[in-house]
Amino acid sequence: MIAAGFGFRQGTSLASLESALALAQEGLPAVTAFAAPLDKTALLRPLADAMGVPLHVIPREALRAQVTPTSSDASLLAYGVGSVAEAAALAAAGPGATLLSQRHISADHMATCAIAQGTPA
Repeated sequence: MIAAGFGFRQGTSLASLESALALAQEGLPAVTAFAAPLDKTALLRPLADAMGVPLHVIPREALRAQVTPTSSDASLLAYGVGSVAEAAALAAAGPGATLLSQRHISADHMATCAIAQGTPA
């Protein structure tokens, strides 16, 4: 699985999510799933549906269990993890997953996206 994890601020637009995804995915294979915490999924659902990929809801405990190479004060405060996007991607991709792309920030600084790949079973 190649998962795109997302983190974003309240009031983020679909264009912001698309921008973050495009930056994170540049030069990589197509993603096969999206991932985000429950409170972020309503805005992300239309993009997942349009791209034909499942949307994985990542519990806060699963986010906090991930070690992320980057850190945002906002993510630490709200979720207890350095990067929501990186943690969501890693959690969705499964045990042993690695980041293919650290979090990228949308042009308007409202959304982040990271890409992780799980290890084959």
